[in-house]
Amino acid sequence: MKDLSDGEPSELVTAAREFVNYLQIEKGLSANTISAYRRTLVRYLDFLAENGIDSPESVTKDSLVAFSAKLQDREGYRLSPRSVAQAFSAVRMFHRFMVTEGYTEVDPSSVLTSPRMTMRLPRALNHEQVEKLLGVPGGGDEKGIRDRLILEMLYATGMRISELVGLDVGDVDLSERLVTCRGKGGKWRIVPFGRTTGDTLETYLKDARPELERSRGGPALILNMRGGRLTRQGCWKIVKGHARAAGIEDLVTPHVLRHTFATHLLEGGAGLLVVQELLGHVSISTTQIYTEVTRKHLMDVYRRTHPRA
Repeated sequence: MKDLSDGEPSELVTAAREFVNYLQIEKGLSANTISAYRRTLVRYLDFLAENGIDSPESVTKDSLVAFSAKLQDREGYRLSPRSVAQAFSAVRMFHRFMVTEGYTEVDPSSVLTSPRMTMRLPRALNHEQVEKLLGVPGGGDEKGIRDRLILEMLYATGMRISELVGLDVGDVDLSERLVTCRGKGGKWRIVPFGRTTGDTLETYLKDARPELERSRGGPALILNMRGGRLTRQGCWKIVKGHARAAGIEDLVTPHVLRHTFATHLLEGGAGLLVVQELLGHVSISTTQIYTEVTRKHLMDVYRRTHPRA
């Protein structure tokens, strides 16, 4: 089964299709999360079909234990602990959905225990690396101006790449230097940006975007070279290309620029609640991971500078 739309649907496939619609319409999950859940469901239903299971009532705890082993086994999918945890979450939610919708009375997914994960500290660029990266795009043509704006906005606002490419022209306020973006779960937030980014944005809107638009008249702020809205993949390639030119390709992704934004704010004295609001985190615990990064920075500075360190 290459997708949930392939072939004659079994009862499990029918339930999975309804579950994906539920995630999209009622839960309002992001396209990326839904795509990840769909991939897990395809793997899960393929596994069940290979073992002769085609109805919700036929799924047992032993089935789920075997699927769990395949996700983590060298001969199976060999997913990372983080990916396994996300897959388990998808399968547990799917089984709860089937009970709620009356497909089955039993939920055997309680046997899925997410693997223990070590906390990964977000990687951040230092100030010199940021300046090196921002200095790569040329400013002479519409492509160079656009690319510089992409890098400036990601670092200046901490937006996710999906939030940046989803912006329309009307979402930016040049006079107040504010941008309104839509984050995870459809939640809107307002983020300020600095004078340098504002100057780049003004140049882009005046000189570069009209050239890129090619009379198509769409609302998108960041355009590709054909005048349409730039995709996440296209934006990712632009960032990685300039990182390669700066000699720091291994250090830079769009999300690293988001981490760098948060880390530099905290190092500069910003409060955790302010950073939480700017990043659009629902829980303060998500933002607190950055305090570990800044604590490490403080210790490094102390050891380098204090005579009795």
